[in-house]
Amino acid sequence: MRRRRLAPLLAVSVTATLAPALATSTATAAPAATPSTVSSSAAKGGLERYVKQKPRWKRCEADSPAEFQCATIKVPLDYRVPGGKRIDLAISRIKSTAPGKRHGVLFSNPGGPGGQGLYMPLGIRESFPKSVQRKYDLIGFDPRGVGQSSPVSCGLKPKEENWLRPYKEETFDKDVAWARDVANKCKEKAGDRLAHITTRNTARDMDLLRAILGEKKISYVGYSYGTYLGAVYTQLFPGRADRFVLDSAVDPARAWRGMIQWWAEGAEPAFDRWTRWAAKRSEKYGLGDTPKEVDRTFWDLVAQADEKPIEVEGQPVTGDDIRSGMRQAFFSPEYATEAVVELKKAAAGEPASAKKLASLTGSEGTGTAGAAGDAAEVPADNMTASFWAVVCGDNSAAWSRDPESYRQDAIEDKGRYPLYGDFASSIKPCAFWAKSVERATKVNNKVGSLVVQNEWDSQTPLPSGQALHAALKRSKMVTVLGGEGHGVYPSGNACTDRPVRGYLLTGKLPAKDVTCEATADSNAEARKNQKRDVLPGSPLPERAPDRF
Repeated sequence: MRRRRLAPLLAVSVTATLAPALATSTATAAPAATPSTVSSSAAKGGLERYVKQKPRWKRCEADSPAEFQCATIKVPLDYRVPGGKRIDLAISRIKSTAPGKRHGVLFSNPGGPGGQGLYMPLGIRESFPKSVQRKYDLIGFDPRGVGQSSPVSCGLKPKEENWLRPYKEETFDKDVAWARDVANKCKEKAGDRLAHITTRNTARDMDLLRAILGEKKISYVGYSYGTYLGAVYTQLFPGRADRFVLDSAVDPARAWRGMIQWWAEGAEPAFDRWTRWAAKRSEKYGLGDTPKEVDRTFWDLVAQADEKPIEVEGQPVTGDDIRSGMRQAFFSPEYATEAVVELKKAAAGEPASAKKLASLTGSEGTGTAGAAGDAAEVPADNMTASFWAVVCGDNSAAWSRDPESYRQDAIEDKGRYPLYGDFASSIKPCAFWAKSVERATKVNNKVGSLVVQNEWDSQTPLPSGQALHAALKRSKMVTVLGGEGHGVYPSGNACTDRPVRGYLLTGKLPAKDVTCEATADSNAEARKNQKRDVLPGSPLPERAPDRF
C-alpha cells in the first residue's frame, strides 16, 4: 500500500453568493423540529461564514502532479448548531482539461464507510475517458471523520478491529464483551464528535462544498457505500443534484444491519452457481461430477478443518477461516475453484499454493490495511472507527439492544445461510451505541440518476442495486448479467461503459434500463482486482471483504 502525506491547508477569504440557497437546503434537510433544532434563519446566519471561505489550493504533495491540488475547509460539526464547533474537511481537485467545454464539477466517493476519497480525482483521471475529464473539474474529499478530515479514532488494537465473528456458544459472551468494549472505547475517545459522523452530515458537507465552489449543482460518481451517500444527497438536496452515477448499489432501506446480512444472503446463490460451474469441469478440477458432489467436497473440507486446522505453509486454517475467506471468492467461480483445489491438496498433506489460498490465510492483507494510514497523523484504526460511526449512527433503530437477539439471529441465519449467516448476524458494537441524533433517511425521490450493477457482486448483491433503482423513481439501471466483482465502471465492456459515459457527457439517461452481458476480459479484470487493499485514488470501491 502506497503511503501518502498531505499537509493541512487552511481555507480562508470570502465569497457568499450562494449562502441563502445553501442555508435553505440545509435547514430543509434537518430533522423535524426538536428543542435542539435551530430555526432556518439561525441556520442561514450561521452558515454564511462557511460559504464565504475561499479554498487556498496548493499542490497536494511534492511528488504528485502539479494539477492535482488540495485544500482544507471548515464545516460545522453539528449542522443544527452551525455556530458551534467546527471540523476540517480535506478537499482536492483536478480542473477541467478544456475549460471552454466544462459543464461543472464531478464529486466522487470510493466506498467504505470510512474510505478516503481525497485521491479519487487521480484515479478518475487515469481511468475515465478524456471526454469526461474535459467536461468537469474532478473533486475529491475525505468524508468527515476520515483520513485528513478531522479523523476519528476509538483507540482500537488490531485484534479489536476484527469484527465479523462466527457464532459459537462457548465464545458468544466474549464477543458480547468485545462489542460493548468497542462501543465504550469509541464513546470515550471520540464521544463529542461520534454522533455527527453520519451520512446525512457528509451529504450536507458536500452541499456546503458545492456552495463554496460557486456551483449551482453537482454531478457525482459513487461506488458501494458511495451510492448510499449519493442517494442521501439526492433526498436532502434534490434541486442540487445534476448527473449522478451510483455504481454497485446499497439498498437504502437496509442500511446498515440488513446490508451486512446481504453478504450472507447473497453468498448462497453464488455458492450454488459455483458448484454447478465446478461440476461441469470435474475432469479438470476433480471436485465432483455433480453440484451435490462439489458441495460435499467443500463442506467435508470445512468439517475436517473444524476438527483439526488444515496447515497452509505452516499456518493453520480453521473451518471458520474457510467459510469466511471463501465467501467473496465464490462470486468468481474460477477463482474459487482454484482455491478449493489447493485447499484440498493442503488437507491431504500435499504442497499447496499459498498465493491461491491467500484469502484464507490473510496474506492478502486486512480489511483496514492502508485505509487510514496514508498520513502519520491519521489514527491506525480510523477506517474502523469511522465505519462504526456511520454504520451505527445512521440508523440506531436497526440495531437491537438485546444481545440475546443476536445469538438467536446468528443461530437461525447459520441454518439459512450456512456459509456466512452467523458471521453477518452475530453481535456488533452497534448493539451498545448511542441513539442516533437523527432519523434514518428514507430515499424516495424523482431525481434522475444511473444505477450500475454487476449480477455477481459480493458486497452489494444484485437485489440491493435493484432496490435502490426502485427507490429512485426516475433512475435508470445498467445490469451486467454474468458480471463479477464489486464495481463496474469503467470495465472495458462497451455495453456498460457507453451509457455511463454518455450520461456523464450529455446528462441524458438511457431511454430504458440497459442489460449487458459480461465479457471474459471484464470478469478477468474483476478477478485481478479481488484484493483486500487498494491504492489511494482507485476509481473502484474499497475491495475489502468487510466493507462496502
